[in-house]
Amino acid sequence: MSGSIAAKGLFTMEGRPTAQLIADQLREQIIQGIFHPGEQINESILAVQLNTSRSPVREAVQRLCQEGILTNRRNRGVFVLEISARDSKEIYAVREAVETNAADSLLNSSPKHIKNTCQALKTILRNMKRQVDATNWQSIAQLDMQFHTTLVAAAGNSRMTRIYETLAAESTMCIRKLEISYPQAQTLIQEHEDILSFLETGNSEELRRTLKHHMQKAVDDLTTTTRNQENTPLARTPAN
Repeated sequence: MSGSIAAKGLFTMEGRPTAQLIADQLREQIIQGIFHPGEQINESILAVQLNTSRSPVREAVQRLCQEGILTNRRNRGVFVLEISARDSKEIYAVREAVETNAADSLLNSSPKHIKNTCQALKTILRNMKRQVDATNWQSIAQLDMQFHTTLVAAAGNSRMTRIYETLAAESTMCIRKLEISYPQAQTLIQEHEDILSFLETGNSEELRRTLKHHMQKAVDDLTTTTRNQENTPLARTPAN
């Protein structure tokens, strides 16, 4: 297994079960690409690296299997999810439903709350622009999802926010595939600026339309990228 979790400082957080800490760490490293799609997760190795028993590691792995980030292949083991074109379509279809609902709820909230949300989104967008200039795709992917998770969280629906956490993790894994085309990043910035603009003006119809277009554009880019990777022999070479 090429990836590893840094055990240093992992258990310093209080009031949270060890299994949850391990799941959070493992999820983050999968999102960052330290563990590659299709890579096997070895519970015994993780337990040794973390200086813990296999029980909390097994529980953490089971949690991520329930989230869909890991997949359990019978008689073979647990592997990092490989996101197909179909997976991308499903993820973004659900994201569209959740985000348009969140946008409607947000527009029905107080003007002060909408203004504060827009200020938070503007800050994220400024940081995205800096990372585009630096061609730092990993940071762009993280800020992209931060923009959308902030929008959803602003709706104030805890269950919606919880559902979106898994979507955000899967989406970040999807977005990382777009690294091959940095010019698309400028389009990505413009789409987020449009979302922010319609939120500021309170234009519900255009906001919903823009969110839908944004999700469909992402699916088009992702499915094209996935097909290209599947047709490239090097894409099938296992990571060392």
